[in-house]
Amino acid sequence: MAELKTRVTAQPVEDYFARIENDELRKDCETICKIMEDVTATKAKMWGPAIVGVGDYNYRYDSGRNLDWFMMGFSPRKANISLYLLGCNLEEDREILSRFGKHKTGKGCIYVKRLSDINVDVLKELCELSYQKLKS
Repeated sequence: MAELKTRVTAQPVEDYFARIENDELRKDCETICKIMEDVTATKAKMWGPAIVGVGDYNYRYDSGRNLDWFMMGFSPRKANISLYLLGCNLEEDREILSRFGKHKTGKGCIYVKRLSDINVDVLKELCELSYQKLKS
């Protein structure tokens, strides 16, 4: 079985944010991070060189294999910010997403260009929903 390449690093999240040149993007990332830390009551960690993950989660596959991962996270990419809310089912949670604001969805991600395009209260609601589903 292939080894997972994305792992927790020792890089401080604050150092990663400090290297983001775009002021709006950096502030958006700091805000998203704070929301996720508040919801999970845990400190964010870097996962690989560009993913900020918050909370600890252990996946157990049907095969018995375990995977340590984050509960929620995000990554500022060139075109948008990728939000990873592992407890959200993007098909089941359509009502909440309808109130979210301007976004796109992928298989397991929500993509936003900037926080000013979305309803931050709904982001908090999605984070809380995701967290509660993973905790149960």
